[in-house]
Amino acid sequence: MLTLLRNLFLVFYRVWFYVLVAVPIILFFPVLLVLSSSERLYPQFFWVARNIWANIVLYGMGFVPKFEREEVMEKGKSYMLVANHTSMTDIMLMLRASKNPFVFVGKKELVKIPVFGFFYKRVCIMVDRSSARSRSGVYIRAQRRLGQGLSVCIFPEGGVPEEEVVLDVFKDGAFKLAIEHQIPVVPMTFYDNKKRFPWTFFKGGPGKLRVKVHRFLATSGLDLSSRQQLKKECRELILNDLLEDAAGNHT
Repeated sequence: MLTLLRNLFLVFYRVWFYVLVAVPIILFFPVLLVLSSSERLYPQFFWVARNIWANIVLYGMGFVPKFEREEVMEKGKSYMLVANHTSMTDIMLMLRASKNPFVFVGKKELVKIPVFGFFYKRVCIMVDRSSARSRSGVYIRAQRRLGQGLSVCIFPEGGVPEEEVVLDVFKDGAFKLAIEHQIPVVPMTFYDNKKRFPWTFFKGGPGKLRVKVHRFLATSGLDLSSRQQLKKECRELILNDLLEDAAGNHT
């Protein structure tokens, strides 16, 4: 009986998430339509997404973001934001993690999500990871956005790995772009998203979403021959953090 009640709650909880994602977008549709019509207005679009939409979704689901910051981003400076990717809530949590406007580089499949996908297509840099042409096009669009003073967010695993995988292999793209533009890499560890809202349907629930913003990895003076070392350093930083947290939670 308890299992049945829990599963019924989780069905409602999943549906409630998509309601929270969609309703604010519908209510603010005219405003968002105007703000997404021009790249010049993107900082204002970002402000609405960060301070209104992300908060409604996170707190409406009973999630409480908690941030630990080893270094703080400077206003007006561009960064490459990277984190482990485990959940749909990574999008909202990343928005809360950075006051500096940034654009997501993400998979084109998210366009299929009703309502959300409409604006995702308008403001994010989409990539078809099965297409070499699409992957190369990402660099051109990301370079333009960085040239406008924005930051970029890439989840370097290239997608959400299987639930038993702590941290998947990182792809080169984020680190190549960071070096080419000589911008710092901002590694972040998302500890709880997989537990609170995993892709597995009958799992999850309210609680804290802890984030550690690590000390930034400098790229000044590096060339592309250093991208593998930069990628390795970033991945090991996040992986060790996840493993230490998991060990601590089991003691």
